[in-house]
Amino acid sequence: MSSTLETLQKQIASGEDLSSIVRTMKALAATSVRQYEKAAESLDDYYHTVELGLSVVLASAEQAFSAPSPDSESTVLMLVFGSDHGLAGRFNEQIVSYALESKGPDQWSGLDEASRVYTGIGEQVVSRLSAAGAAMPEQFNMPSSISAITPFTQLLLETIDARRRQEGSVRVLLFYNRPHAGGFSPQSEILLPVDLKRLRQASVAWQSRSLPTYSMASEQLLSALLRQYFFVSLYRACALSLAAENTSRLAAMQAAEKNINERLDQLKTLFQQERQAAITEELLDIISGFKAVKSSVD
Repeated sequence: MSSTLETLQKQIASGEDLSSIVRTMKALAATSVRQYEKAAESLDDYYHTVELGLSVVLASAEQAFSAPSPDSESTVLMLVFGSDHGLAGRFNEQIVSYALESKGPDQWSGLDEASRVYTGIGEQVVSRLSAAGAAMPEQFNMPSSISAITPFTQLLLETIDARRRQEGSVRVLLFYNRPHAGGFSPQSEILLPVDLKRLRQASVAWQSRSLPTYSMASEQLLSALLRQYFFVSLYRACALSLAAENTSRLAAMQAAEKNINERLDQLKTLFQQERQAAITEELLDIISGFKAVKSSVD
């Protein structure tokens, strides 16, 4: 076999191995997308319950609770959710660009660059934020399974609480990609300070004619409900980001599979042409040899 045929055969074998890997990654991504979407969806009823509780407490003690206006000089902790692994298209580039270019909520009148402190979540995001020169005292890896989201969310809450105790006033923004039909889009969300006015005015439909009430101290109940509110917000951001990551990876693997199959078709066609040319050449050599032998005999 000629060196050209051997080279083509090796390229075909490598392409088939790569195609097998891509198919496996595509199947894993497709399975993971639905799992993480279900994890986020499962929080809806729980979040609704927390919302009901907050609306009751805030409505019954409207004068007692008021959200402090955000200090324009306080630290802005920007949590950017990304991925630990590549092969996810422009998933990480898009959320990092969105976070770096963010002007902040309208009521904050834009963010001062000096007040920004980033927390990169995922190695791919951390490397891109570092390359951009962003201040990043903390960094984390993304959870690798649904069961790991809960302890990871608790760790984030502890990190935020420690910074609040250290600095007194901290504003917290979440940046994550959210999946939607056909792809994903970047999204930001205010975690702190809590907009108590919005929660108080939230329209909540009750399924009972009985008026809601509670027996424990309103401050204690509000504190407990807000802790659950923070937990749900962070958990949902993490789950949606993981779902969007796998949505992006699925699209990337589908494109890669298409390109690999097209390349394999080209290689196989070229291999058949080269093989046919080699066979023809061997036949011509046999015929030429036969004619030479025949001529010497005659």
